[in-house]
Amino acid sequence: MTLTVRDAAKLLSVSERTIYRWIDGGSLPVYRVGDQFRFNRTELLEWATSKKLNVSAEIFAEPEHDQETPCKLSEALRAGGIFYRIEGSDKESAIRSVVDILRLPDDVDREFLYQVLLARESLGSTGMGEGIAIPHVRNPVVLHVTQPSVTLCFLERPIEFGALDGQPVHTLFTLISPTVRSHLRMLSLLSFALRDPAFKQALKTQALRDAILAEVVRIESSLASASQPVLPGGAESR
Repeated sequence: MTLTVRDAAKLLSVSERTIYRWIDGGSLPVYRVGDQFRFNRTELLEWATSKKLNVSAEIFAEPEHDQETPCKLSEALRAGGIFYRIEGSDKESAIRSVVDILRLPDDVDREFLYQVLLARESLGSTGMGEGIAIPHVRNPVVLHVTQPSVTLCFLERPIEFGALDGQPVHTLFTLISPTVRSHLRMLSLLSFALRDPAFKQALKTQALRDAILAEVVRIESSLASASQPVLPGGAESR
């Protein structure tokens, strides 16, 4: 989906003036089409997540004509699995270990997936800070999987990942999705969950699988009951 400056401002809950200021500063991922600016929805969400910005609740909305049944984060995490003591001495070897254990259909080319994940990292680290990274592919439709999955891996030892805060990474979430829409939704939900203190503590202590899943279900319940859920973080006024 291609967004205008007005769309981007609404999604990020800031003024259009702020969007233009970010563009001038060179930090916001943007494309020039003629004399206008356009944004990729997924790139915009990734950028906002890395900056810990508020994101409008509209990011969770599903169009009325969309027949795809939204998948819950807990369902995707059960599908992907939670793994402990994953080997890796650097980013490349850690991602290789993760790809090797991913629950994927037999016809998925794991070497191709590995190369795609590395290519995504070359565009900018997916290290989100506080020891957590979210390696994922930007165009997941090419993988031909039937449902989204989120695989949680705890590394045997922390590694340098080029994270924004400079801290080594010990926890990896890997997102695999059948469509860009489901990819965007999973990234949104995971980003929301990663702002929850109890969930982050469960990750920090490498809690048992059932305890981690229970935290995710709790977060989903609170999100469902909230009338206007947003991603908490450093807000910028309009």
